Amino acid sequence: MKSARDHELRLYGHRGASARLPENTLPAFAAALEDGANALELDVHRTADGHFVVAHDPHGHRTARAAGHIRELSLREILSWNVAKGTNGSGLEPHAVPTLEEVLGAFPGVPMSIDLKPDDPSAVPSLLEVVARHGAEKRVPLASFRTRVVRRSRGLGYPGRTTLSKLEVALVRFLPATVARRFVTGDAAHIPVQHGIVRLDGPPFIARCRALGLRVDYWVVDDPQEARRLLAAGATGIMTDDPARIAPVFREQGDAQF
Repeated sequence: MKSARDHELRLYGHRGASARLPENTLPAFAAALEDGANALELDVHRTADGHFVVAHDPHGHRTARAAGHIRELSLREILSWNVAKGTNGSGLEPHAVPTLEEVLGAFPGVPMSIDLKPDDPSAVPSLLEVVARHGAEKRVPLASFRTRVVRRSRGLGYPGRTTLSKLEVALVRFLPATVARRFVTGDAAHIPVQHGIVRLDGPPFIARCRALGLRVDYWVVDDPQEARRLLAAGATGIMTDDPARIAPVFREQGDAQF
């Protein structure tokens, strides 16, 4: 079981304050914290020359209107992108893709959920080195939808937290808790309210996660009423594109810890 501190309520800026600024950029992350978030959620890909950059998509088509996939491009090429050309950036001054090193350095002490997007276990050792270089293991849960990626993190002895993969969430959802406990070794379920026809927001499921010592953090929730409902049901965190809109709901909770 995890300590009370591990289950503090967390309001994550999902890719920063991405409702009003270009996502996964330093200004968006800073704005999220200013708007009341106490944690950040971000995505990373590895460049052809081995650097981790903060971006959700594997390419720059949507955010920067740029050709090429991150895995095939150098860091220098990625840094030439202007992600203000894409969503929530029209008319703004240029915004660059930050490196993971920059984000970790810019926001010391801030909890961050870092989602390694590619299904690439070979990238995990280098990612762990970056996090360790900043002494950030205790504040950085590593996330991935892919079971073999999160298992690689655990297998390498990552001292921080890891989230459940899609498969592990399914095991918790459908297996008896005593059986699921044998197979699930992660620390947090970062999940949507619903996946396909399967609901993941019912109080019995949340209670099962909590009984297994898991955080239960939901994405992407921009409706205050929905956030309020989830917290009342036992959720430990909300990931939102609009922290300013959800922060008042968290203030209603006072200093609650789970």
